[in-house]
Amino acid sequence: MKKNRAFLKWAGGKYGLVDDIRRHLPAAQTLVEPFVGAGSIFLNTDYEHYVLADINPDLINLYNLLKERPGHYITEAKRWFIAENNRKEVYLAVRQQFNQTDEVMYRSLAFLYMNRFGFNGLCRYNKKGGFNVPFGSYKKPYFPEAELEFFSEKAQKATFVCTNYRESFEQADHVSVIYCDPPYAPLSHTANFTSYTGGGFSLDDQAALADIAEKTANERGISVLISNHDTILTRRLYNGAKLNVVKVKRTISRNGAGRNKVDELLALFDANSTSRAK
Repeated sequence: MKKNRAFLKWAGGKYGLVDDIRRHLPAAQTLVEPFVGAGSIFLNTDYEHYVLADINPDLINLYNLLKERPGHYITEAKRWFIAENNRKEVYLAVRQQFNQTDEVMYRSLAFLYMNRFGFNGLCRYNKKGGFNVPFGSYKKPYFPEAELEFFSEKAQKATFVCTNYRESFEQADHVSVIYCDPPYAPLSHTANFTSYTGGGFSLDDQAALADIAEKTANERGISVLISNHDTILTRRLYNGAKLNVVKVKRTISRNGAGRNKVDELLALFDANSTSRAK
């Protein structure tokens, strides 16, 4: 099966793990993703319906625009990808305008532009909610036209909602399976751990997510698959799940030498399993 790339660059994106995740996702009619991110799993699975959630309203607004007005959005977005816009002063002016306006179309166009022209495809906001990723200084940022068109077609099978993980779990029913790709737990207690949203995703959130996943499988009969770093902490959090380890190449570091393979944990809280691994 040909793999489809997301149109957004995304730190921690799951394109490289698509085959592993697909292999461990149970069969269902609907896939619910509480942390949709760039949508690599959505783009590379074949469920009848998708409920795709994220707490980032810019991301969800962009996805809904692409679902409802794909031709208009793609045409307008393409106008931004010109050499004159690949300058630091232009980028900073767009970023400032983005942070000052509530206009959905402008924010959605600027979001894609900043994703491709900004540093390393990062998506980061300050505590006041202002987007603060610096200029990327790339020779010629790529306009992902084919990826946008594919996403817009696949989006017809999806419902995009701006909710937190607790609320998106509630939207799953007995014909659903849930896949969670939360912000990574720190590799160590001293690791620099910054979420892509202003509010952050704390260790308490990591524990609460694991608890909700186990209860959802045991009490509601809905299987939940979670991916995260393989650490002592995550193994403790997911001790009620079936654990599988896969190797993944990190792409957050701009320096290629810093992109080492690390272990990723796929934890399945299986509603169909009578005995759970400890």
